[in-house]
Amino acid sequence: MPRIRTNIRLRGRSFIAIALAPEAPLDAWLDGLAEQVGRAPEVFAARPVVVDLSALGPVDDGEYAVLFAALAALGIRVIGVEGVDAARAGAGWTHPPLLVGGRPTAEPAEPPRPQPNAIIIARPVRSGQTVLNPAGDVTVIGAVSSGAEIVAAGSIHVYGPLRGRAIAGFAGGGGARIFCQRLEAELLSIDGLYRTAEEMPAGLRGQPAQAWLDGENLQIQKLS
Repeated sequence: MPRIRTNIRLRGRSFIAIALAPEAPLDAWLDGLAEQVGRAPEVFAARPVVVDLSALGPVDDGEYAVLFAALAALGIRVIGVEGVDAARAGAGWTHPPLLVGGRPTAEPAEPPRPQPNAIIIARPVRSGQTVLNPAGDVTVIGAVSSGAEIVAAGSIHVYGPLRGRAIAGFAGGGGARIFCQRLEAELLSIDGLYRTAEEMPAGLRGQPAQAWLDGENLQIQKLS
């Protein structure tokens, strides 16, 4: 029988991965991570994670095994590592593969754009949907349902109830803010700092509110 030739098509896909950078002492760092995951497991849910080992310093293979086993136990899906010598990550390396060419979502040396690109969503964002703008603000005219997610390099504006997750300043934008007409969010995050629903002031639930960073603290206040 003649051999049937199959055409294999390769297509590119871009994903935003969370970068974790373990530090010594490793036990204390893992304890702190476990505490954060316990408060907000949805931060890492179904998200690809890259582990940057450059800040950990010289460790043996057994410590790497402890690290990756602990991350797996927390439900964190590691797709690769960086910051480790390529020769060491070669023969005999049984941990996640070495990745090269990674870069931050925003280059610190790049000057800020005077007019960042903004997108406007003139409809509700339903459960399971994600709206991402890697270059500026996101404005939603309508409700953001529970289980939905808004991710913006800049600020987030919701003209309606915010019941899902709002992640602003994800590319290192500490000056970003989150505004909504009715605060019922599952999670608010700015520049990597976040609060879950349980950590938000009870008196602000259902109220018009804004969130911003004050140093290392995520502040939430009622809009007058």
